[in-house]
Amino acid sequence: MLSCGGIIIISPALLTLRHHLVDLHARRIYPAQVTVDGGRIARVEELPDGANVDSGFIMPGFIDAHVHVESSMLPPREFARVAVRHGTVATVSDPHEIANVLGEAGVEYMLSEAAHACIPIAFGVPSCVPATPFETSGATLDSGTVARMLADPRLGYLAEMMNYPGVLGGDNEVLAKIAAAKCVGKPVDGHAPGLRGDDAARYIAAGISTDHECFTLDEARDKARLGMHILLREGSAARNLEALWPIVREYPHLSMFATDDAHPDDLLRGHINVIAARCIAHGLDIFDVLRAACVHPVLHYRLPTGLLRAGDRADFVILEDLTDFRVRETWIAGTVVARGGESLVPHAAAATPNKFREAQFTARDFIVATRTASASATVRTIEARDGQLTTGEVFASTPSIAGVLEPDPPCDTLLLAVCNRYADAPPALAFIRGFQLRTGAIATSVAHDSHQVIAVGTSRDAIARAVNAVFAARGALAVVSDAGVEQLSLPIAGLMSDRPAEEVAAIYERLTMRAHEMGSQLRAPFMTLSFMALLVIPALKLSDRGLFDARAFEFTTTEIDP
Repeated sequence: MLSCGGIIIISPALLTLRHHLVDLHARRIYPAQVTVDGGRIARVEELPDGANVDSGFIMPGFIDAHVHVESSMLPPREFARVAVRHGTVATVSDPHEIANVLGEAGVEYMLSEAAHACIPIAFGVPSCVPATPFETSGATLDSGTVARMLADPRLGYLAEMMNYPGVLGGDNEVLAKIAAAKCVGKPVDGHAPGLRGDDAARYIAAGISTDHECFTLDEARDKARLGMHILLREGSAARNLEALWPIVREYPHLSMFATDDAHPDDLLRGHINVIAARCIAHGLDIFDVLRAACVHPVLHYRLPTGLLRAGDRADFVILEDLTDFRVRETWIAGTVVARGGESLVPHAAAATPNKFREAQFTARDFIVATRTASASATVRTIEARDGQLTTGEVFASTPSIAGVLEPDPPCDTLLLAVCNRYADAPPALAFIRGFQLRTGAIATSVAHDSHQVIAVGTSRDAIARAVNAVFAARGALAVVSDAGVEQLSLPIAGLMSDRPAEEVAAIYERLTMRAHEMGSQLRAPFMTLSFMALLVIPALKLSDRGLFDARAFEFTTTEIDP
């Protein structure tokens, strides 16, 4: 018999752990002995008060209830390798991003990669590929394809139904997808930012069970009153925890936590454990918080993840404390996969499927012609907001030179471009405020949801150089500054890197720092840029086909008649 760090090893397959157990079912904390046999929990035995147990707390692990793995810019195995450092034992993941590039083959790629991951990654069937009919995606998943995919036991739910106008308007394709999920008894995820009142009630009544897009506490309360699960989201671009945290107290049984979109640098710093710690700092009940973080996703999505009950698979964490949730060890199926903040899982090579045409642009491709003969014109301008997926609409004056509208960096009126990576087409152009670049440009092939190449810059020449760098790499993040062109290559569908997470995060942080040096004050300028093409989020966005008003759900004009 050997003893190591509080673990008594009885045989290679049988071991016991003695810690304070955070019992999320009985809502108690007490000394206990947990016996693991063959990767499953054999027994959980309460010990007398004062019993000799190791320091630390043993409890079920954390679960991200909604995340697009692709947004970490890491493939599933590498994402999992990092997430276990923070006590994450499973994720609920929508492969929507890669599906918009590669279709069903992209979903199969994610499933294949996840089959070798150190944690369960529960994928759903993307419901909106493309997200709207107003953009060009790399693939289409119609209702017949969705129904066939939902029959696959590896795909556990219908992923976020972003086309809420289609739900409310009775669109046959949309309703067929929801009906297919109901037919096989699988949950339907929602996505309905700002939807209230009768419209929210009709959306929920269609069979949609979750939402991670609430703007305000009142909106979350409205939806929770109707039985919808509310996901508190803290991602790299969109964050609603500070607005919504009281919902955990008011509707604890309907609360879950999610990151939605987490860039690699943020993922290296923390995951769901950080959200839980912030909830505790707000004075929320620890059992309400930890059930939202660890239990509710397992029950709602029927995950294979164990919850520290006899017979469950031995998935759990050992924590140093119950305030910051510092993770000492993460266990999956009776095996330690992370210890002391370090992953014990090695980096693995990944295949690099992709879809990217060859193209070369010049400054002339980014000309916005004007009808005005005066020295300036008024343009309908997107207003980017830090930490939000929503945008505003402002009317700005921008210079008109020889019949061409030019960006105006001193007034923070910059040029925004979306270039089609799937088909030969001219760039779509608009103006935007909020990026505050004084010089240069940034571009990325991560552009929700169709993942065209999107760029923002202070001049047409800088934008052309940034876009060309992305096309030449067949997917990348790129910065054009006085220092030249720097980039992070994303060879997997133009969305993910095949390099180790630490390397990806370091390059990403360097590019972000460069954008900040160029004047941007956005916390995550690349993440914010990637959502400027997301047509399902109000108010103004830019698709490869033009400037789009998400409130009216139709295209609109850039230049305003005098």
